[in-house]
Amino acid sequence: MVSNPNQVEKIVEIVTREVLIALAEQEQRTATGASEQCTQECVGNLCVRTCFDRVGRVVNAGATRISSSLGGIPEDPSIAKMIDHTLLKPDATPDQIAQLCFEARKYEFASVCVNPTHVKLCAELLRGSPVLVCTVIGFPLGATSTEVKVFETETALRDGAGEIDMVINIGALKAKDYDLVAKDINGVVRMSHASGALVKVIIETSLLTDKEKEIASLLAKEAGADYVKTSTGFSSGGATAEDIALMRRAVGPEMGIKASGGVRTYEDAQRMIFAGATRIGASAGVKIVQVESELIGGKKQPA
Repeated sequence: MVSNPNQVEKIVEIVTREVLIALAEQEQRTATGASEQCTQECVGNLCVRTCFDRVGRVVNAGATRISSSLGGIPEDPSIAKMIDHTLLKPDATPDQIAQLCFEARKYEFASVCVNPTHVKLCAELLRGSPVLVCTVIGFPLGATSTEVKVFETETALRDGAGEIDMVINIGALKAKDYDLVAKDINGVVRMSHASGALVKVIIETSLLTDKEKEIASLLAKEAGADYVKTSTGFSSGGATAEDIALMRRAVGPEMGIKASGGVRTYEDAQRMIFAGATRIGASAGVKIVQVESELIGGKKQPA
């Protein structure tokens, strides 16, 4: 008999996940209509129509869980697989980057997220491991030209990056120059996808109105990006559960969402996940997974 409430909760989550997957597979097998399912989202005059093959399309788009009114269940019960272990400080040294990679290998994080100058070192240190190298483009302001962002992406991919987190042109979005915003995203997406790399589009939610957040999310989706991401962590605010929920409503279940900026504790991460996040960007990844391990093992959290 399992007496620890945290263990019970974890078991319920895993069982619920398996039930959701089984139901989804059954729906896919018994579907009698067209093989594709289409949805359309609009904000003002901007509309995005997306077609996907039920659950198969959801998985292929990079989402690691299927959202529901109860918040959804991660495919892998370990939160480590959802964390981009991050070090983006301008004074980060090669020794600190090496430590970041050591921790990423040890805890099996999804990726390390570093500035472009460190990509080659990370690729060497993580060779043979499942941990990807993520880097940032147009960071942190997003105010460089499309051509510069594409060139920066090309260089990072050549150095070994497997994931690209790009910052949109925030000023262009606020000026309603959606063509320029889309041009930026499309350029980076095309370059990245040609190399098999994922793209996360940083919209810097703390600088946007709710309507602008929705429009930015839809532009990222229309461009074929794999994730939309809240923040750089270098602006006036970071991720909030409210923004994650808003972004999830905007893009639907078939796109990844990354919560980044101010996610410092296990509780913070859980709030983001249950609001709709499928990836967490955090410099406190080790602390987060250690707390999870203590909870699953039934140990008391440190004071």
